[in-house]
Amino acid sequence: MAFALMPVLGCWTGNSLVQKTYRNPILAGRDIADPDVLQIGDKYFLYGTTDGHGYEVFVSQNLVDWKSKGIAFHDPRHGAWAPDLFHNKRGDGKFYLYYTDSAPRTESGEKRKQIGVAVADSPLGPFIDKGTLAVGCIDAHLFQDDDGKLYLYYVEIEGGFKIFAQEMETPLKPKGDRIEIIHPTEPWEMASGHVTEGPFMLKRDGVYYMMYSGSGADSMFYAIGYATSKSPLGPFVKYAGNPIARGGGNVIGPGHHCVVEGPDKKLWMLYHQKKTPDISWPRFLALDPLWFDEQGVIHATVSHGTEQPASNREK
Repeated sequence: MAFALMPVLGCWTGNSLVQKTYRNPILAGRDIADPDVLQIGDKYFLYGTTDGHGYEVFVSQNLVDWKSKGIAFHDPRHGAWAPDLFHNKRGDGKFYLYYTDSAPRTESGEKRKQIGVAVADSPLGPFIDKGTLAVGCIDAHLFQDDDGKLYLYYVEIEGGFKIFAQEMETPLKPKGDRIEIIHPTEPWEMASGHVTEGPFMLKRDGVYYMMYSGSGADSMFYAIGYATSKSPLGPFVKYAGNPIARGGGNVIGPGHHCVVEGPDKKLWMLYHQKKTPDISWPRFLALDPLWFDEQGVIHATVSHGTEQPASNREK
């Protein structure tokens, strides 16, 4: 089944921009959140939170028109959230899925979440489960540095929605101790709950940009900010202008994003928005520009239901 922007006001064909505008939401009619996009050649593979039974994969060549390719990973625990994909191009060539799902309950019967990893020979799967990496945690994101070193970022929720960094010896095996790098301290992160989650790492000119979402994901206050460091393990300093993407107008609770280079060779942010301002979970996917200015500051736009220029950033 194919999906597109509704209505489609702008798209790419191959690497050629054939129209000048686009309009959110994407994958209209679907409840999807927490997107991650993997680019392989001229194709984009999209994964996200849906019904909790696993991860459906969508394929596109332009970030606008998406076609479902079925389920890449079945979760027998029926608690699948927030996938993150890594292609081990410098190693075994395999594809690694870092998933969040339901962990065994505590002795008192309390529900828990956990992060695990699964492996496949194709981005379409099937991904084979290789076990648990962390319990009481959500929102894994694997980053490979220029020197080839691997770092897994994730959120400990049982300790209060804190973001940790864990160096990895291999995509399957942690190395050394984890380090706490971010926790809620700012008013925008505590407007509804005390939350810092959804980590996503960018690196530019030797600076590490740890992007994340703050406040409760079920609230209208959900938003995106970032912190910077000279090391992938910190210490990180939060940007004073946070959040860089927040709700307003008909945009409600934008957050939990990924960043990918589009066919236009510029950066695009895929993220979700809430459908209503009340405390609730129905969400949809959106696509908007993200860019760095000359001082290295990240900028982003968010939109919903309005015609947007397909290249509306400064650089």
